[in-house]
Order: sequence, then structure tokens, then C-alpha cells
Amino acid sequence: MINENLHKQVVALDRVKHRDLKLDLNTRDLSTVDTLNAFFVAGTEFSDACKEFPVVWVAAGTDDAGKPQVAPIAVFGLQQGKNLCTDANGWRTRYVPAVLRLYPFALARVAPTEMVVCFDERWPGFGSQGEALFDGAGEPTEFTKKVQQQLETFEAEVERTRLAGAVLVEKGLLRDMRFDATLPDGSKLTVDGFLTIDEEKLGKLSDADVVALSRNGLLGLIHAHQISLGNMARLVEWHVERLAAAKPAA
Repeated sequence: MINENLHKQVVALDRVKHRDLKLDLNTRDLSTVDTLNAFFVAGTEFSDACKEFPVVWVAAGTDDAGKPQVAPIAVFGLQQGKNLCTDANGWRTRYVPAVLRLYPFALARVAPTEMVVCFDERWPGFGSQGEALFDGAGEPTEFTKKVQQQLETFEAEVERTRLAGAVLVEKGLLRDMRFDATLPDGSKLTVDGFLTIDEEKLGKLSDADVVALSRNGLLGLIHAHQISLGNMARLVEWHVERLAAAKPAA
């Protein structure tokens, strides 16, 4: 899964061109995430993500048949380009979404049934020191094989998440979300552009539909989403903290 907001200089991993390339696993560079105010999470991440972030949905274009698609995201900040969940010491949360943990690697589809491992060339950890990506014979090392397996597993979860979102759209269970907060100085803060579960429509589902949602795991995702919205208050607190820290000393 390649995301243009994260992967800026993506190239396919090549056993010839990158035979001597290594990755320093100790490299830290928060510049890749400091400007992300939200990011994709797969359905399997909801149980962990809901404890740390508001988890909501956003419109994600249309599928091949022209039907609207949605994608779930974890919200990191209340303003565009600002991540409140990171500071000078790294992530302030115990959980980090899978795509960000897998970065700087990603999978790219080059044919209907073929995907290749890619990486972001701008990541400063690539060089001549660290974990080798290929062995002396030009074959992927165990490290690279493990990365590929993790990417492929996650890609399958992305597809399952897409199908789950299609059900929510089909059942009309999503509505526009708006969050309003009053800051200590009296100013107002509004966050919108997200989608949340329409509890009225959820309550009107037939017993058969509720059972179906429970069996396919969607009901659990809905409950995790509802629980996660309480994390909006913490983001407001962190937003206020950052505003106070940015003010010049009297």
C-alpha cells in the first residue's frame, strides 16, 4: 500500500541495483510523520488503535463499478499538517498504525496478480551500514523476506477493510461527522470532513442484518470506533498544550 502523503520517492527494490544497500534500523526521522494529522488503519488494528486515537472513516473515491468507497483512519491532530501524537521524543502513543511501522517499505501492484516490494529512497536510514537487504548471491536476506511477508499480510487486511467499508456504505450506516470544541481562551475549534456511524440507522437495522454484522466482525469495528471518539478530548488537550508552548514568554 503506497500512500502519497507518506511515500515520496518510491522505487522498486532491485536485486541488482540495490544489491549492496543496507538499512540502519536505528535511524529515527519524525519528519515523515510530523505533518500527518491522520492515517489509514486496517480493520484488524481497530482494537489497538481505538485506545489511542479517534478512529473514523473518510471518503476514498469510487471502485471500478463507480460505487463510493470509504477508508478508516486514525486521527493524529485537529489541524491539517499537524500531528499531536508525536513530539521530540517520538510517538506519545503506545500504538502506531501498521503502515507507519512498515515504512519505508511498501508494496506496489505491477500486474493484476503481481506486486513488488518498494521503498522510499528519501528515508535517511538507507546506505552502506546496517541490515543487508540482499546476500552475496543477490538473493533477498531473511530480513527482506520477513518484510515482504509482513507487507503481503497487511495488503490482505487492506482488502478486507475495503470490503467492510463497502458494507457500511451499502447499509447507509455512515454520516458526516463534526466535532466542536471551545478552547481555554474562548476560541472555537471545529473538526469535520470525517464520517461516523449513524447510530439511528444502526438501531433500525433488522435482526438479520445485526447478526450478519456480528458474524463478519463489522459490529466489533463499529463498537471500537464508537469507543475511540473519546480520544478527541485528549487531542484537544494536546492541542492546547502545543499552543501554550508556542507562545513567546512574557
